[in-house]
Amino acid sequence: KRQKEGSSLSKEVFGYPISIFFIVVNEFCERFSYYGMRAVLVLYFTYFLRWDDDLATSIYHTFVALCYLTPILGAIVADSWLGKFKTIIYLSIVYAIGQVAMAVSAIHDITDTDGDGIPNNMSFHVALSMVGLFLIALGTGGIKPCVAAFGGDQFSDHQDKQRRTFFSVFYLCINGGSLLSTIITPILRAQECGIKSKESCYSLAFGVPAALMVVALLVFIVGSGMYYKDEPQGNIMLDVCKCIGFAIKNRFRHRSTRYPKRQHWMDWAEEKYDKLLIAQIKMVLKVLFLYIPLPMFWTLFDQKGSRWTLQATTMDGNFGALVIQPDQMQTVNPILILTLVPIMDIFIYPLIQKCGLNFTPLKRMTVGMFLAAIAFVCAALVQIEIDKTLPIFPSTSQSQLKLLNMGNNSVTVRLPGNDPQELPATTASLDYFTFESEQISVSIGSPEVTNTLSLPMGERQTLLIPSDLSDEWLQTDDLTAKPKQGNNACLKSITPIQDIQPNSVSMALQIPQYFFITAGEVMFSVTGLEFSYSQAPSNMKAVLQAGWLLTVAIGNFIVLIVAELAKLSKQWTEFVLFASLLVAVCFIFSIMAHFYTYMDPAEIEAQFKKKGDDDEDDKSKRQRPEVEMVKRCSVNSHKEDDKQTRI
Repeated sequence: KRQKEGSSLSKEVFGYPISIFFIVVNEFCERFSYYGMRAVLVLYFTYFLRWDDDLATSIYHTFVALCYLTPILGAIVADSWLGKFKTIIYLSIVYAIGQVAMAVSAIHDITDTDGDGIPNNMSFHVALSMVGLFLIALGTGGIKPCVAAFGGDQFSDHQDKQRRTFFSVFYLCINGGSLLSTIITPILRAQECGIKSKESCYSLAFGVPAALMVVALLVFIVGSGMYYKDEPQGNIMLDVCKCIGFAIKNRFRHRSTRYPKRQHWMDWAEEKYDKLLIAQIKMVLKVLFLYIPLPMFWTLFDQKGSRWTLQATTMDGNFGALVIQPDQMQTVNPILILTLVPIMDIFIYPLIQKCGLNFTPLKRMTVGMFLAAIAFVCAALVQIEIDKTLPIFPSTSQSQLKLLNMGNNSVTVRLPGNDPQELPATTASLDYFTFESEQISVSIGSPEVTNTLSLPMGERQTLLIPSDLSDEWLQTDDLTAKPKQGNNACLKSITPIQDIQPNSVSMALQIPQYFFITAGEVMFSVTGLEFSYSQAPSNMKAVLQAGWLLTVAIGNFIVLIVAELAKLSKQWTEFVLFASLLVAVCFIFSIMAHFYTYMDPAEIEAQFKKKGDDDEDDKSKRQRPEVEMVKRCSVNSHKEDDKQTRI
């Protein structure tokens, strides 16, 4: 068809259409834009918008879920209405606007009227960022099913080898863009910028991905005259939904016992739809049934960018010559993917096969789910180590007090419910003292001087003990949360005294959990897509792709539900909860996999087509005697007419 239309695909470089180079560059820039923005997103929520960890996690996973719901919409629009090219152009514009909106929302100077670095109108920043995230989800999800397919359309039938190479380079660009962006954007975020005050530069961290998205759009438009642009030919997902809907409605209409039962509920669509289509839908539904437990894997997997990043903020990123930002730890995942995929394919799977073990795709997926559960057990163990180093802050019914001797002589301090404390000159107590009452009586020195102190509930304070006890005793407010960078919280002029100790648990302890979650991803995700495609009819690949993306979206919704409802006091218990849920789901999936019968869709389709051809032959044979009879009748009638004419 392309050759008949005389398209411009005849222009080639090294056997490849020139147009695909624009598509590859576009994909690299778009993936850099998406993963770069997403890498710093949860920290933007917690440190710029001042949300708590649970709300930040919920909104983060809502955004990721939308990114995996909108591809279904993008595929329908492209195949049924606009075509792939126009869909990519229009939604990329929406995408770029969303990225620019995110960059603008992170400029604190817009509403920082008093110059303290904190926006005075936080509602403006929240509203603009939510609009931006919605537009990004619509854009990135909408073009997701179109770009790769549009690239494949550029090749002619004789270019199968070049097409395969293109897809390899295409997915290499995805991982390359992801890897570079998760290294670069956290570095940009760690910079300080601002007019009235210098703060973490989230506007730059979002601005660079926005610029890359604009570049991606411009590059794609430049290649416009070289693309082959196929016309929309309808979307198979709509046909599938209509057929299923008709079968359900027809079955409901014939629910009475006087109607004979049919072998499968989809057979109730035979009155309107082709038997081959019905058989193909049955095969798809059989695979989709296996998808039911799968969202739980994505529930754990996508917490790399939320809970695990927040965990890294309470850890020490100093690796000697290299200092890692908390949001840069996510780079371990793409690095391990590029390493583990060839190792699995070249060494692990062949070795298992040589050992005589039948390591089927469904068994691989089961092991992948189990590895993800192990990753969260590792995360829980790391969290327990972190908790040992974190200060215990007062609850809403408690107050805490620290003592600081400002004089040149040691003093003895008596506090209610505690042993006498001996404080040397110019030193502070090692830790805070916790009290349940709002007022306490404090005695200092010899002879003793006693004062009554008022302590606010839920707060930390330091009592400054003057050298002359008859002078005023001052109380200063202290931090009630870990500093956002995890550094010492003390004034530079009082270097010997630490209010809150710096992070001491190394981020290197997160590497095992990243290894297990990535190994699980390789065995679960890559194998799952391979299995789905092998079990799907040739024209139903898109339906299963939509179903697969839907499991990712549901998995992210599960995270926000648990984060809002569980309200567990300790983070490590939440990690254990998720690991336990996945182990339970893994057990259920293994039972479902045990009873699953592998199919050959091509063979089943061939049988239906052959049966259809045989039916056509039988029909034509039945029609031949009728035709001969008609001919005889016609001849006899002509003879009778001749006789009548002669008479």
